[in-house]
Amino acid sequence: MAKYTPMMEQYLSIKADYPDAFLFFRLGDFYELFFDDAVLAARELEITLTGRDGGGEEKIPMCGVPYHSVDSYLQALLGKGYKIAICEQVEDPRVAKGVVRREVVRVLTPGTVMEGKMLSDRENNYLVSVWMEKGQFAMAACDISTGHFHAGSFHSSQQLIGEALSFQPKEILVYHNEEGQMLKDRFHVMGVGAIQLLKGHNEEELVRLARSQFSVELEEPLLRKNVGLLLSYLMETQKRTLGHIQTLDIYQSEQYMMLDLYSKRNLELTETLMDQSKKGSLLWYLDHTITPMGARMLRKWIDKPLANRDRIEQRLDAVEFFTQQFMLRVELRNYLKSIYDLERLAGRVSYGNANARDLANLRSSLECIPNIKGLLRGGSYLLPTGLERIVAGLDECEDIVHLIGHAIAEEPPISLKDGGLIREGYDEYLDKLKMTSRDGKKWITELEQKEREATGIKSLKIGYNKIFGYYIEVTRANLASIPSGRYERKQTLANAERFVTPELKEKEALILEAEEKLTELEYQIFVDIRNQVAVEIARLQALAREVASLDVLSSLAEVAQEHRLVRPRIADQSSIAIVEGRHPVVERVLETESFIANDTMLNDEDQRMLLITGPNMAGKSTYMRQLALIVIMAQLGSFVPANEATLSLVDRIFTRIGAADDLVGGQSTFMVEMKDIQLMTTQATKNSLVIIDEIGRGTSTHDGMSIAQAVIEFLHSEVGCKALVSTHYHELAILEDELPCLKNFHMAVQEKESNVIFLRKLKRGATDESYGIYCAKLAGLPSNIISRAQELLANYKHTPLVGSVEQAASSENLQLDLFAVHEPPKEKIDESKKKYEKIVKDLKEVDLLNMTPLQALNYLHELKQKLR
Repeated sequence: MAKYTPMMEQYLSIKADYPDAFLFFRLGDFYELFFDDAVLAARELEITLTGRDGGGEEKIPMCGVPYHSVDSYLQALLGKGYKIAICEQVEDPRVAKGVVRREVVRVLTPGTVMEGKMLSDRENNYLVSVWMEKGQFAMAACDISTGHFHAGSFHSSQQLIGEALSFQPKEILVYHNEEGQMLKDRFHVMGVGAIQLLKGHNEEELVRLARSQFSVELEEPLLRKNVGLLLSYLMETQKRTLGHIQTLDIYQSEQYMMLDLYSKRNLELTETLMDQSKKGSLLWYLDHTITPMGARMLRKWIDKPLANRDRIEQRLDAVEFFTQQFMLRVELRNYLKSIYDLERLAGRVSYGNANARDLANLRSSLECIPNIKGLLRGGSYLLPTGLERIVAGLDECEDIVHLIGHAIAEEPPISLKDGGLIREGYDEYLDKLKMTSRDGKKWITELEQKEREATGIKSLKIGYNKIFGYYIEVTRANLASIPSGRYERKQTLANAERFVTPELKEKEALILEAEEKLTELEYQIFVDIRNQVAVEIARLQALAREVASLDVLSSLAEVAQEHRLVRPRIADQSSIAIVEGRHPVVERVLETESFIANDTMLNDEDQRMLLITGPNMAGKSTYMRQLALIVIMAQLGSFVPANEATLSLVDRIFTRIGAADDLVGGQSTFMVEMKDIQLMTTQATKNSLVIIDEIGRGTSTHDGMSIAQAVIEFLHSEVGCKALVSTHYHELAILEDELPCLKNFHMAVQEKESNVIFLRKLKRGATDESYGIYCAKLAGLPSNIISRAQELLANYKHTPLVGSVEQAASSENLQLDLFAVHEPPKEKIDESKKKYEKIVKDLKEVDLLNMTPLQALNYLHELKQKLR
């Protein structure tokens, strides 16, 4: 076995405790990595891999980064899902006997980042833990940078996974049991990069942790254990108490509209499906927030719309107030521009890593609060109830402002070791040390001038460095001008010599002693001030929530005025009535044309479900998404894009929009669709809204049509929910005669000569035109194929498709025979006609918008082969 140096033995001993983490080992001004850590880090960070003599036969692989620029390297590794242990020197090397003592002071993981440079200002950084056991499901989520902590119990693994992913976690902890491995695999498939399987915990200790951290009592045993699991992980990685995590938000499903993960994605609430960017999402449309905590709160409101009427009305009252008070809103938003991220500032103060600049920013932010409070209370108007509660909660924190203002310098440095942190006049002894330091430096300046005059060397200067202290430097060309015996030689450079004198050395000792005491005392005073502020963390967090609420509500008012939104009315009876509704995002991005508005009327009397037909590109999907977004906007407390809007509360929104294979999960488009349908048919209630775009795709025509009819009948008659269903199966229009609350609608199209104009207007009644050939023409199919298809279509219109509704309608038992295949006499249809009819049928049904160029070429080749 290799014999290593004492320092390397120390490294190996510490590394053994953190085998799954990069160990950043502090050596002077660098963090060094060794062995396999060095090889992997050099590759991931694209830095030079070198070697170091560690006492063995061969050099040890090594790489390193400067301590002052380490954050960017840490961020790069965390972004790739790695764990990092920070090992610091915990004793002064000058007084150390043997190897300097080192300890891991913190473990960094993607979900436990506190440093501002590594965080996105407008997004939370959540760590989530999940525990599944014997049919019970628990989840907890914490953003350690803000102190937000959420927990809840759920009824299924699907609900648990959806809720966990709704936090967009940077890291997920899974309790390691049989069910845990399944959960880990599911999260991996869903694209979560950092997943930790945790095991070996004392469950009683986990419960004790949960109870000691939060005053609220958790009823479910599994929920208590899971909260403790998350707290335990945080304490293990942070190596300190979690004083800023004080409030536990228990998830109450009845307070919020339920949105499953796929519905959130389909509706593009916070990011687009195409490139996962914010632009083009509902968040992008609504986000006019100014403060970071306001931006994060708006994201939460969008992710969890309310299902409580009183809370919705309070938000709407506040938004309406701000729309009516334009000048007040402008002034308020100007004040908000001067407020820093109170949540994360408070978090860093309590955590113990806030610097003096952070405290100065906290003070300047708090100084804005009296102005905001005076502004909102200063008018002749009556504040709405919800807004009055917010204003009453604006704690001016005068004691904190006074403490920081009297103690911390006006513009302190970021580093805590550079001095200049504390105002003069705050501490008498500190002021004396500052005076000694200033007087000493003044003496140095005077000495430099005196020596220039005495020697006649105008370029003579007195400098300082950490190794040699203060010195007199003379260029080589002027060395002959120095009087003999005047200086004591200290250092020889290429172009100069450095000297000292007994007097200079004596003064240096006084100056350095004063500065060392000054730096140490100033740091101690600063830490004391920071600790005093940390005691008030709960007040600061509460204030941050109220300021964030003002930011979001005034932002929603800004959006309402900019985009001509109206206040929705919350109805008592079960109905949705939207006049001239518009899709918020599509309307905003349209540059060359006006958005075509549409009405939506749904009620329990005679029109609870709309069956919408019409070709691709006619606007069906946009219209259906539009309704869902209007409902979500209303229930999060926003005005909505319409001329009028009245709606009853929706408890859940289910969507099946678009077609895409789950390639990672190995599921076809049809299977993905069926799973979505299963979710809505088993969990929807009469107060739910269901959106299904093109039901029954991905299988044969008759299978698809059969499933579509069965689902429609079930949602209509068994569930009784409100629903919009679009279909290419025009034959389903007959269901209007069978289902009393289903009505046929279509997207209007105008035919002009050989062209088709999509009017994007919803009209009563069904249509039997799909305009598939016109869409094929728009897609650029060769003209000879288009011409041949038109010939075949004309022929087909005079000969109904075998097994079609035209034939089935003649049956006495229409409902049973709707999808039956009738074999006509052979003498009526020869083989050639059957072949052409099949081609026309296939061409009409082809979904061009969901074909890749290669699939389109292959499809054309198949058509050509069939026509031979």
